Parts: sequence; structure tokens; C-alpha cells
Amino acid sequence: MIIYESTKTDFVSDVINEELVERLYHSYREKIGRTSKQEIKSWENSLQRMSNVMQDEDIPEDASVAIEFNIPNTSKRVDFLISGNNGSQDHVIIIELKQWSEVEKVEEQDAIVSTYVGGGKRPLPHPSYQAWSYAALIEDFNENVQEKHISLNPCAYLHNYRKEADDPLTDAHYQEHLDRAPVFTKGEISKLRSFIKKYIVHGDDRHLIYEIEHGRIRPSRSLQDSLSSMLEGNEEFRMIDEQKVFYEQAYQLALEGVQSEQKHVMAVEGGPGTGKSVMAVHLLVNLINRGLNVLYVSKNSAPRTVYASRLQGTMKKTHINNLFKGSGSFTKSELNEFDVIVVDEAHRLNEKSGFYGNQGENQVKELINAAKFTMFFIDEKQRVTLKDIGSMNLIEQYTKEAGAELITGKLASQFRCDGSEAYIAWLEDTLGIRDTANKNDYGVDYDFRVYEDPHRMLRHIEELNKRNNKSRMLAGYCWEWPVKQRKDTAYKDITLPEYDFEISWNLSDSIWAIDQESVAEAGCIHTSQGLEFDYVGVIIGPDLYFENGEVKTDYTKRAKSDQSLRGIKKMAKENPIKAQQVADDIIRNTYRTLMTRGQKGCFIFCTDPELNAYFQERLRKATVYENLSPEYSKVAERNDEYGN
Repeated sequence: MIIYESTKTDFVSDVINEELVERLYHSYREKIGRTSKQEIKSWENSLQRMSNVMQDEDIPEDASVAIEFNIPNTSKRVDFLISGNNGSQDHVIIIELKQWSEVEKVEEQDAIVSTYVGGGKRPLPHPSYQAWSYAALIEDFNENVQEKHISLNPCAYLHNYRKEADDPLTDAHYQEHLDRAPVFTKGEISKLRSFIKKYIVHGDDRHLIYEIEHGRIRPSRSLQDSLSSMLEGNEEFRMIDEQKVFYEQAYQLALEGVQSEQKHVMAVEGGPGTGKSVMAVHLLVNLINRGLNVLYVSKNSAPRTVYASRLQGTMKKTHINNLFKGSGSFTKSELNEFDVIVVDEAHRLNEKSGFYGNQGENQVKELINAAKFTMFFIDEKQRVTLKDIGSMNLIEQYTKEAGAELITGKLASQFRCDGSEAYIAWLEDTLGIRDTANKNDYGVDYDFRVYEDPHRMLRHIEELNKRNNKSRMLAGYCWEWPVKQRKDTAYKDITLPEYDFEISWNLSDSIWAIDQESVAEAGCIHTSQGLEFDYVGVIIGPDLYFENGEVKTDYTKRAKSDQSLRGIKKMAKENPIKAQQVADDIIRNTYRTLMTRGQKGCFIFCTDPELNAYFQERLRKATVYENLSPEYSKVAERNDEYGN
């Protein structure tokens, strides 16, 4: 979608005659919705400067100009486009416009600068990186750009910014991005004109702008190849037994659903480790390889960030970020805008979207509306915040409202916890989530340990992590995570003075789940849900305790910085019994989720000594069956160098 398009001549005329703002205002209202003339006028300064740039007699009169091109599948907009031909090649120039007057270099991060916007200093992408990333998105997803070999040439224009000697904007730290997309500043209008004239010798009379605006969304071959390489030979994404069978069924149903005139929805239920995320990623990659427009969606950013980062080394992560979306990205999506949307961790979906929870109607409904085939992977027992509303009932309700066909399925076999369905049943019984037949039946071999010393548990996790970087510390969200210290690993958020033990929450600017250095940091439910490790060490906070022969919960022990129970105090005033039950379920589900992140083992330390003793007692009573291989035979209670 483009807000304004014209030729160079008409664009310059609209600016000179002061008609451009009015045209932008009416076009914006018609194509997008409500806006104000004041908001549109904020562009006026930049567009006046671009009119000055374009008033060069060597830039063809019929070169095309477009303003505010919305990149499909995203909320990103290209500020300014110019299109034409250099005699042998079609070119579109992408210009990122900034009104900044100063920036600071951010040494420790790639492609990030600091500048004043919105009343304060904020970290933002370097303008060259931003312009290049927009070009990369268009190249990767626009079929006309790919098939008709339209060359995209990005740059940035900071018309209020005056460069000085050793300027941070053009520092060598950003050279890689400056090479891809040069930046032009105040006093460099002739350089920007030269850049434009290098590519635009002949006009195209809006032809190329039309091709870009109407190009079908299709992932490029290079993107398909990079996604495939993420899966090849990677044990993390290997499917076995029922996973493979169920995946093939889902894959075929998705292909048939896209070709059908009938909208389809598929909902797959499965507990921890049933392979939901593995199948979701396989569906994303292999359906894209069939030329379909597919997205992977999750409310929780942790799995999206990890999967996207796996592609580094084959191509820049920016190229594939557009495939991994948050669940609040579809409030304005058109009907069947996408071929397939694969929704992982669907139990974490919210009703409203947006930072303030004031956008959209219902995320389940919006996801069904946005795709010809929507696939939900769900485990209702992993709902861990008051806002989590994803359920089979809601999926059924909105599928019916959409006139779609619903296909359901269940994954029963466990692929986490060393293949032990029995462990999860035992854990649910032990946590008081439900009574099961597994009070003392531990099932197949799984390494579960209770520590009386958190130092020893951490040392064990650190030793195990040396094998393959797949062991991590986790904790209940009972300790504050101060904003000012979120990038400082020297600041210890979690402290247990009686044990002289302290550890930081995970850093906010790193990929904690795969960063080699993050083993000495603790993740919470929000950074670990949807991911799996070999071993986890879980610190159970004071929100879970043991009293009078029962496991109990106390939501007042949760950290104020945790938003999981936001609104519970108000609920407690209106309906204290309901509030207690809701909070109780969330706390127990949270620890169930944390304690099933480990494929091979889970170690715990409880801040409540009585709860620690209770787990030890349950562990002593548990039966551990002998594995088929004699060397794996063991008993539940251990007395090795790490045990108690």
C-alpha cells in the first residue's frame, strides 16, 4: 500500500503549491484510517527537503515518486521511493528520511545509535541499517522484484544533521551498514542527487512503483535455502515417531487447505515436549519452500528470537525476522492475507493487543481471519498469566464464526523429560495440580534432583553446560528485575542471604537461551517458555510453599515487575475466592512449565525448607524403572558429588 504516488514533476508541483499535505491527508484517511493534519504536517519539513533534492534537471521529469510504502506482512513503511532506469537496469531508490540533529554511537551493539526522539534519548537502528533492512524485506518477499530483477538501492537522508570531524553517524563501527546504504546529511544535497542520478537516467512513469505495490508476496529462493539449512543436520529440529507422522498429516492438510475455497483451522493439543514447536518450525520452512506466504507466530518472544538467530551464518537475521511474528500483529490484517499462519504456544494468546492492551478484538479471532489455513499448537495447562486466554473453546468458537472447517488432534507421547509421560504425571501430582496414578510411579529414567544448597545446583548446571551449551538456570518470578540493571550482569537480582547465594536475571539485550555466557544467569517463565534444554536448575521461590501437609501458593510473593498477575489485587477485592483460585493455578502451572524445560533432567532448590523436604520425600518414594540399557539403571535418590 502506498499513500502517495506521482511523477517527479507533479510531486515538486504539489510541494511548491502547498497541496501535498492535503493530498496525503485524504489518501491516508482513505487507505488506512483516522489521522490528523497535524500528524501529516510532521512530514512537511522532510518532504520539502526532498522536493529541493528532486529539482535537478538531470533527474527525469517522468521518474516516479512514492511516499509511505507499507511493506507487506509488516507495520514498516518506506518514507520515500524514486524509480526509473539507467539504460540497462530498472532501479528503485529507497530513502529513509530522518529529522534528527544529533546522534551518539553505541559501541557495544551492532547497528544501534542513540538519539533524542519522543522527548527522551532512545536507542534506535542506524538509519543506513534501517534503509537496507527495508530493501532486504522487499527483495525477500516481493515476487515482482525477484522475477523482474528490479534493483533496490537504499540510502538515508538526515537533512537537519550537520556532520563534524570524527562524526559518530559515520564512525567505522557502522561501516558495514554505510557500505550497503550511504547516509547523506545537511549540506550534502549534491551528493544525494548524484546517488539518485547514478541509477535514474530515464523515467518509468510509475511503472516500477506499480510493480512493487502489486507484487505477490512470495519468499525468495535465497530465503528458502537459508531456512532449509537451519533444519538440515540439526538435532534440535529432528522429528521422530509420532512427530513425523503428525507433521506429514498437518503439512498435507495445510497444502490442501490453501488450495481450497474453504477456510480451514487446525488445533493440535499436546503437553510439554510433544514436539509442538519442532513441528511448527518444520511447517514454516517446508511450506515456504512450496512458495506459500507463511508466518510463525508466538506471543512469547523467546522462541521467535532463538529460531531467527539460528539462521545467522547463512544470512543476516534481518532477512528472516519478518517470518517470526508476535501474536498482536494482526489487528488490521485483511481476510486471508496470508496462506498459512502457524501459531505456537497458542495458550499464551491474549484478548487485546498493543502495549496498553487497547488494540484489536481477540487474537484468536484475528489469527483465524488473517490466513486461509491457521494452525494452533496448544497446551492449556501452560497458561501462566491472567491475560492468557488461548483455549480450545475459543478456537472452536471463532472457527465457527468464520465459517471455517476445524480439524483437531492430540499429541500424547512425550519427547521431553527423557520420554517420560510418567514424570510429568508424577510432577503434576507432586505440585498438587491434579491427582494422578503416578504418586509414586516415576516411570522411565529421568534425572530429577533436590538440592539443599543452591551453589551446588548452579555448579552442576555449569558443568553440564560445558558439554553442548544446553543447560540453564531458571527461577520463579519472585525477585524484582529493575529496569536500570537489566543490562548489568554484575547486579545480582536474585539473592538468598542465608545461603550467601546470588545470581542475575538474564540480560535484556542477549539471547539468553543460546548465549554461551548466560549459564550464570537465571531465566524466568517469560524467557524460557516454548524452549527446551538438556538440563535445568530451578529455584522455586516463596510463592510456592509447604504447610500442614499441603503444597500452597502465595501470589503476594511475586515480584512487582512481573506482569503475570497484573490485575489480581482488583480481582481479589471483587471476588477473593476466584482471585485465589486463578492465582493458585497460574503459580502451579508456572512451576510445571519451568520444571519440564529439561529433556534429560531437572534439578530444584526450594527457598521454603519444608517444600524442599517434601520434594525429597516424594523423590524417595518414587519408583524409577530400569532403562533397557543396564548402564542407565539408577535410583531416584542420589549420593554423588552433586546430589544431597
